[in-house]
Amino acid sequence: MTKHIRFVQAALIFAIVAMPFMSLRTAVAASAEEIDREVATALKLLYHHTPKAKELGAIAKGILVFPNIYKAGFIVGAQVGEGALLVGGKTVGYYNTVAGSYGYQAGVQKFSYAMFLMTDSALEYLNNSDGWEIGVGPSIVVVDAGKAKTLTTTTAKDDIYAFIFAQKGLMAGLGLQGSKITKIDK
Repeated sequence: MTKHIRFVQAALIFAIVAMPFMSLRTAVAASAEEIDREVATALKLLYHHTPKAKELGAIAKGILVFPNIYKAGFIVGAQVGEGALLVGGKTVGYYNTVAGSYGYQAGVQKFSYAMFLMTDSALEYLNNSDGWEIGVGPSIVVVDAGKAKTLTTTTAKDDIYAFIFAQKGLMAGLGLQGSKITKIDK
């Protein structure tokens, strides 16, 4: 009987955590103008706090920016957000990202990330794939504060560099593995 009670308790807690996701699609269904504005603000924030990112941005073939990723979970988790691809400083497409996870996790978090596509092949892969799962395809390096200090435009040899920034809230574990990115119409 105690296993059943623990299962019911866990299910109730999960339902409470998952309730905001019931209307999350509406919450993240921003207009193209709103996404462009939020992307510009997020990129400015990243460049202010991480000048090496600005150096990469100057030579990147494209920059995919997700200014608001919402992540929540209790044993089962999900994250979702919308962003834009910039080429030459101009928006050329809109994308969403979704991910699911299972394991020992609990919490709610909001964060941003930017992916600097450094090669023509990485940009082509994003443009030609019908939904791109991170971890499959071009090589990605997640840049932390230590790596950012040593990264230069001459040592940047990987296809994609990802910066996770502006985290708010508490969530055990943070990564991009398993996220799926899909082009959307705006």
